[in-house]
Amino acid sequence: MASHPIYTMSLFRMLKSVVKRLEKIQRDFLWGGGSLERKVHLINWEVVCTSKEKGGLGMRRIDSLNKALLGKWVWRFAVEKDNLWRLMIGVKYGQEEFGWKTKEGRGTYGVGVWKEIMKEAKWCWENIKFKVGKGTRIKFWSDQWCGNERLSHAFPQLYEMAVNKNATVNEMWDHSNGPGGWNLRFHRDFNDWEMDMIRGLLIRLRDVKLSSEEDGVLWKVGGHGKYGVKEAYNGLVVINACDFPHRGVWVNKVPTKVAFFAWEAAWGKILTLDRL
Repeated sequence: MASHPIYTMSLFRMLKSVVKRLEKIQRDFLWGGGSLERKVHLINWEVVCTSKEKGGLGMRRIDSLNKALLGKWVWRFAVEKDNLWRLMIGVKYGQEEFGWKTKEGRGTYGVGVWKEIMKEAKWCWENIKFKVGKGTRIKFWSDQWCGNERLSHAFPQLYEMAVNKNATVNEMWDHSNGPGGWNLRFHRDFNDWEMDMIRGLLIRLRDVKLSSEEDGVLWKVGGHGKYGVKEAYNGLVVINACDFPHRGVWVNKVPTKVAFFAWEAAWGKILTLDRL
């Protein structure tokens, strides 16, 4: 029951009413069995939808899983440059941000599949950072490419004094001086008490060098730099960590019915006397 809607959720946004109905069917099936009898739901659904290591059953929240599946298209548009579907979407909606994204769909006609997918773009790009190559498709100040935050946020006073706030990384790099170096341009000279700010910026930039490779993107969650639905889902769901004896409950070769009873007992939710 958790797997059937995966294909649909990977392309279409599911209505909230449909999500509630499906989760109700899943809850009733879990506690009532195949007959969907009305029985007591002993453990909170939020707990059920956490991993077994955290005390749940490994079920996934439909709304969060839907967002994670749709977010993969935002990622794929940024990394799959020559695929036919991407070229068609780019022509239809237009591109912005050096081709990393499409423009927001505002038309009232046709099927709004991509318009719904683009509603996930904000949180996706909050978890994406840039990998510098040539630096021609990355904004020096407003894109996250150096450190854990945008330079405009890390150095707001320097950003206000910058000559070109929309300059690319390549435009801020001086190619005429041997191997090259940073050529930071500001509207005025710095006062003595402002030297620490420019020193901090230069320290952050000292290990970055441009190359002949194309600029790319990296997914910040998960450690391997690529988008994963599992990592994206875990980032969307707030999990309350707890010390749960999962190794003593989910034991190999133990009948599922017995393990499930032990899981209920570990939460103190069995419908029996404690002594029994």
